[in-house]
Amino acid sequence: MNVVSSQVTRYRSIWISDVHLGTRGCQAEMLLDFLKYTESEYLYLVGDIIDGWHMKRTWYWRQAHNDVIQKLLRKARKGTRLIYIPGNHDENFRAFCGRRFGRMAILKEAVHKTATGKKFIVIHGDQFDGVIKYAKWLAVLGDGAYTWALSLNTGLNLLRRKLGFSYWSLSAYLKHKVKNAVEYISRFEDAVIAEVRKKGRDGVICGHIHHAEIRNIDGYWYGNCGDWVESCTALVEHPDGRFEIVRWSERQNLSLAEKKTCESSSSPTPGFLKSMVLSVRSIL
Repeated sequence: MNVVSSQVTRYRSIWISDVHLGTRGCQAEMLLDFLKYTESEYLYLVGDIIDGWHMKRTWYWRQAHNDVIQKLLRKARKGTRLIYIPGNHDENFRAFCGRRFGRMAILKEAVHKTATGKKFIVIHGDQFDGVIKYAKWLAVLGDGAYTWALSLNTGLNLLRRKLGFSYWSLSAYLKHKVKNAVEYISRFEDAVIAEVRKKGRDGVICGHIHHAEIRNIDGYWYGNCGDWVESCTALVEHPDGRFEIVRWSERQNLSLAEKKTCESSSSPTPGFLKSMVLSVRSIL
């Protein structure tokens, strides 16, 4: 059941990446909720939608993961322009780049023209990651450690829900507290902007590093749509050309808190319930 809104929000464009279907850390139910209550003319899947790396080691596929795929394809059938740009975890799909399946196109990279006329490169971004490019074995090793952190995150949030607390990402907290991780993100962003400058575009939209952000770097627009294992974020373009990062887990947490407050204020007090019971008994 959705706790954010009963109305669909319409955007011009939506970008999501790093869903990692096929892993225990994937927040498929939360993504389904997002897809249910949003519509757009363009929907970009910016890589690592299905985690082929993990599925080679361990098979894990819940019904919610299948539902995400079905929901995306249903949006395409109903008129949404679906653009799929494979990443490093779903790199096998790069063999199909340049092909179109109905209203879904699979591309190595895309150029998105915004409502204001600017042209942004849309890429996953792993080609600018030195570890992925030159030492893939190290990336796979690091992925194992990351999966372990996500499993801790899943267990922690099960406990938090039982105790009545909202969703919180342990892995995201640890990553943003580590100095080397912060430096890695900075180097990645600089490398991506260098590519934008070389190609003469106005900006870039990417994923890969699981760090949602919108900012100006040396006069170029940089946007990262984040992920759906830690922060549960999407990058959206409004009809008037404004961009925004939608943090779906935070919206759910806020709306859930409002719902609890509303239910608490409208719930009858124990004394009132007792009076009702006595009144019914007297009538009977």
